[in-house]
Amino acid sequence: MSKIKIDKNIFSKKASWSFGKNIAPKFDNHIKKSVPMYKDSQWLCKELSDYFVKENSIIYDIGCSTGSFLKQIAIRHKAKKNVKYYGIDIVKQMITYAKKYNKIKNIEFLNKDIKKLKLKKNDFTISFYTLQFINQNYRQAMINKIYKNLNWGGAFFFAEKVRSYDARTQDMMNEIYKEWKYNNGFSNEEINSKTKSLKGVLDPFSTKGNLELLKRAGFKDISTVAKFVCFEVFLAIK
Repeated sequence: MSKIKIDKNIFSKKASWSFGKNIAPKFDNHIKKSVPMYKDSQWLCKELSDYFVKENSIIYDIGCSTGSFLKQIAIRHKAKKNVKYYGIDIVKQMITYAKKYNKIKNIEFLNKDIKKLKLKKNDFTISFYTLQFINQNYRQAMINKIYKNLNWGGAFFFAEKVRSYDARTQDMMNEIYKEWKYNNGFSNEEINSKTKSLKGVLDPFSTKGNLELLKRAGFKDISTVAKFVCFEVFLAIK
């Protein structure tokens, strides 16, 4: 199967998008170009972390990719004593890159499958655009695990691409998102190629679907803290 161009120096195959191979060095720039509000969502997460990260806290970043954002969180709270950060990613190349370029003494980067990982009791769990790549069969169990291992008053901050509530608005959102990417520097060929590469790989839920996952796990205090077209950021507090 021939490769298709996704972005500058990034190639994939149809229905075969992967974060492995040589993606890590280019990932941060690619995701900022690809996902609306990405930097704003990170800023929001850092601001909200002030309410949950305290001395002796444990913080998880699930799907930490290059580790650059978790490093920002750790630096923000460097004055707090005995805070431990764990960056989790299933892609070995991402963790290798994170350990090399975003190393800091109280961060531990782990090449683990979150479905199999035992979480420690923690105060703040972060997940940027990770659930949508996990098979639907395992998502509820993952959210259950996150809820169970949060301390009382702790929070789960996560961002996801979401489906619309009906076919007509889904079509609208798809076209607006394509236009956003085009205006952000992608060619039409690259936009279409990325869509083809994600077939069967990216499987987002609707807003309602994500809220139901959270509620079934036990979360009651749930807020949408940001949304743009088909991208939504949730804060769920235990």
